[in-house]
Amino acid sequence: MEIAIKLFQFILSISILVILHELGHFLPAKYFKTKVEKFYLFFDPWFSLAKKKIGETEYGIGWLPFGGYVKIAGMVDESMDTEQLKQPAQPWEFRAKPAWQRLIIMLGGVTVNFFLAWLIYSCLSLFNGETYTDLTKFNNGIGVTEAGKKMGFQNGDKIINIDGKPAERLENASINILLGDNVTVLRNGKEVTFPVNKDGVAEVLKQKEAKLYITPRFPMIIDSLATPASQASGLKKGDQIVAINGKQTPYFDEVSSSLSENKGKTVNIEVVRNGKPETITASVDKNGKLGVGVDQKALANVITDKKYSFGESIPRGFERSIESLTMQVKQFKIMFNSKIQGYKNVGGPIAIVKNMPVDRNANGEISINWAAFWGFTAMFSVWLAFLNLIPIPGLDGGHVLFTLYEMIVGKPVPQKVLENAQMIGVIFLLGLMLLIFGSDIFKIFAGKL
Repeated sequence: MEIAIKLFQFILSISILVILHELGHFLPAKYFKTKVEKFYLFFDPWFSLAKKKIGETEYGIGWLPFGGYVKIAGMVDESMDTEQLKQPAQPWEFRAKPAWQRLIIMLGGVTVNFFLAWLIYSCLSLFNGETYTDLTKFNNGIGVTEAGKKMGFQNGDKIINIDGKPAERLENASINILLGDNVTVLRNGKEVTFPVNKDGVAEVLKQKEAKLYITPRFPMIIDSLATPASQASGLKKGDQIVAINGKQTPYFDEVSSSLSENKGKTVNIEVVRNGKPETITASVDKNGKLGVGVDQKALANVITDKKYSFGESIPRGFERSIESLTMQVKQFKIMFNSKIQGYKNVGGPIAIVKNMPVDRNANGEISINWAAFWGFTAMFSVWLAFLNLIPIPGLDGGHVLFTLYEMIVGKPVPQKVLENAQMIGVIFLLGLMLLIFGSDIFKIFAGKL
């Protein structure tokens, strides 16, 4: 049931994005009186699931859900149908249109993708507001994992800015730090700026800690006793752990670190109970856990709920679109960094489906988290816009590049060059697709997905 809901969300999101992207090409093509032969949701090699011809255009649904396309007459596209191009150009063909019209047609898809993301983010800000973990409320600073320490952080640091820009939201900051170069923190009352150690970034990605290597620092107050061993230890709900084996551990991250150092051992735990000190002997399991739940009230104190009026939601939607786009571009820095080797963590459609967000109620019943769904759709819309603008033949960016060349030089790129470039681009994209799918399948069999 869960995988069915996740798959439904993925297909619905992709369908919305593909249809609107292709409409971005279709509508200006029709406006400029260019013949559109096909309009397809998903690809249709060998056969289609459904099709109907209306006027001069065949509308259909393919069986391969990796995108979609519009086939515009007189254009070298991924279909590699060049027979028509051997004849003299007709006035209704793409190649017969002025360069500026062709440029508008090719940019239509990415333009729609960006404006769709802007619209979705504006609506989410207006109707749902934004809930985030506020770094400015981290009165005790941050707690970091060993990988976080390797990046250059210390427990108790208060993050001020990243690459010179103020850091306010943990959800954004934790990613921006991985993609950034320098971080400024308040450490022992002094501002300290240090370069982000890329070996630490590689370790964070390897450990899949992209959102966990930094946490708010809060006291370790026991909220529940989850195991028979913890119940028999003498620990009680409301106890605040302040030291382990004589070592001061006033914060959760220090308790967690100390327990990890004492896996499978018995330790003396100093707690404050009803304002008085107590010493308890307890066993640490092989995973470095006591089997206790932690009071989450301290975490609630660092959460900010921000609401937006209609007038505020529109510029905020634009800001969120730019933030998402910037983050997508920055990811290429770590993807091809020789130390970080971020390409090893790239996921394809299978990984995306597995990580689609769902809601689960107290009875374990699963439903769609629509706010998360639309947030994913907006992010993915920006991602598609960025990918399509990469100047690779086979993508919109390749066509845009050749058209801009024509507008600057004053003469079109030779037809044979276009055909060969398109062929190379299609082969490259198919190879990339196989590589990504192969990576997903390998991770499944290796138990990493």
